[in-house]
Amino acid sequence: MSDKPAPSSPGAGVSVLVVEDEMLIALDVQMMLQDNGYTVLGPAGTVEGALRLLDDMRPDVAVLDGNLRGRPVVPVAQRLRDLGIPFVLSSAYDILAFDGCEALAGAENVGKPVTESRLIAALQRALP
Repeated sequence: MSDKPAPSSPGAGVSVLVVEDEMLIALDVQMMLQDNGYTVLGPAGTVEGALRLLDDMRPDVAVLDGNLRGRPVVPVAQRLRDLGIPFVLSSAYDILAFDGCEALAGAENVGKPVTESRLIAALQRALP
């Protein structure tokens, strides 16, 4: 049997940057994505870690936690916008309360706890 996803997998050929500071949640999201054929980059648990990954890699789409160890994910969202990379949020926080929240405007928030169906549907809508 092949490790490659079936052509009908929603994520076949799509790379996703996962930015999440809670390791168990990050692993859960990673497994959901991989089960649907996505290639996962990361996960990155800090703003700095995510920005470093973006220096070397260009994902097709990203999943961002809103708050990384007490720091808003806004700098990562802004870099993604500058690079033209769509993203969805996975946050239990009110993202409109963050300074610089305009970088997050229009991004769908799948909330927490993350469900596989909601996450995959949001990623499909975010991709061109």
